[in-house]
Order: sequence, then C-alpha cells, then structure tokens
Amino acid sequence: MIGYTTVGTNDLAKAAAFYDALFKPLGGKRFMDFDTFIAWSVDPRKPGFAITHPHNGEAASVGNGVMIALAVDSPEKVDEMHKLALELGGTDEGQAGPRGETFYAGYFRDLDGNKLNFFCVTKRAG
Repeated sequence: MIGYTTVGTNDLAKAAAFYDALFKPLGGKRFMDFDTFIAWSVDPRKPGFAITHPHNGEAASVGNGVMIALAVDSPEKVDEMHKLALELGGTDEGQAGPRGETFYAGYFRDLDGNKLNFFCVTKRAG
C-alpha cells in the first residue's frame, strides 16, 4: 500500500550521504535522484524512502508524532542498523530491544531530526 515516504531536509547532500550509508547494508539504492529529491529502495516496485527540500521553499522541520518504520528481518539486524544510524550521526530515540512479546525495534533521529525506527516482528501473536 505504501509507495514511498518522504522527509524534508535542509542539506540534501549531507542527508543523501547519511542515507546512502544507512541503506547500503539493506541493499537500498537510489532509484530517483534529482536536484531537490532523492529516493531509495531495494526494488523500484517496492516501497521506497525519499528526502527533499520542501516544495514551498521554507525550511524543513520535523513533524511532531511523525515516524517512519523500516522493516528488517531479525532482531540482530535491528541492532546492527540502529547502531549504524548512531555511528552516522543520528541520535538515539530508544535503544534497540523488545517492545511487548512480538515486536523488536530501535528508534533514532536522522541528521535533520526526523524520527525513524528499524523493526521486526519476532513471532506471530496468538
């Protein structure tokens, strides 16, 4: 159902370098690359993630309560990707670990303050 998500940035080059490095271990590659908009995906037919300068010309800002969740296949991959996000200059918003019985996630903010997480479902409920 989701085609792609987009977050705003005030420094496209710096944000692009952050996401190039962050998505590389997942096989994510740029599939759209314009002067004001860059998007990544593991497959152009699957959901993607994009950054852009806001179209209205105003400064990018973080939406309160907005978060993008990035699915991976194991708790170990959540740990790895959360650690990488922090090494790349992101800030911790919740250490990687279990949330309830079936959900495992690590939360962070990117260089522009956008909130994201890596997560996996560890077992089926019920």
